[in-house]
Amino acid sequence: MTEPITVIETPRLRLRTAALDDAAFYMELVNDPSWIANIGQRNIHTLEAARAALESGPMAQFREHGYSLYIVERRSDGAPVGMAGLVRRDSLPGPDIGYAVRPAYWGQGYAWEAAAAIVRHAQHVLRLPTLYGITSLQNQASINLLNKLGLRFERFTRRQPDGKDTNVYRRDFRLD
Repeated sequence: MTEPITVIETPRLRLRTAALDDAAFYMELVNDPSWIANIGQRNIHTLEAARAALESGPMAQFREHGYSLYIVERRSDGAPVGMAGLVRRDSLPGPDIGYAVRPAYWGQGYAWEAAAAIVRHAQHVLRLPTLYGITSLQNQASINLLNKLGLRFERFTRRQPDGKDTNVYRRDFRLD
């Protein structure tokens, strides 16, 4: 098994690659009602399914692209608070930023801290020319966060394959 790699540290958080040992946390996160409402149903109801999803999702993306969704842990005690990172989708011309925080940790600034670190990483380490963000139409908290991160509304689309209505945001970086 591959050991997790710490990719980014902030004053309060550690963002690291996912590992198969994260299956229980991942299963809990993707079955939270807020995840289902705003991101979608993943139909992950066993540890085996969670391990398979981690392997074919974040772990495969990291191997293939050098970035992925990361496990976000509190540095003070290692508690997993959510996930944040970059996702490569066929439906977008570049990677998009993604984040989800467990409800027990809402209102503490963790989504902002992790997402702002991802934006800096995308610009200064990965040197991406453009960063995208997608959000469901009703997810005002995510819309506000994308705007705070400097992403601006670009267009409305219907996401495939689920046909879910989605806002697409974009931020171009000046790479000097």
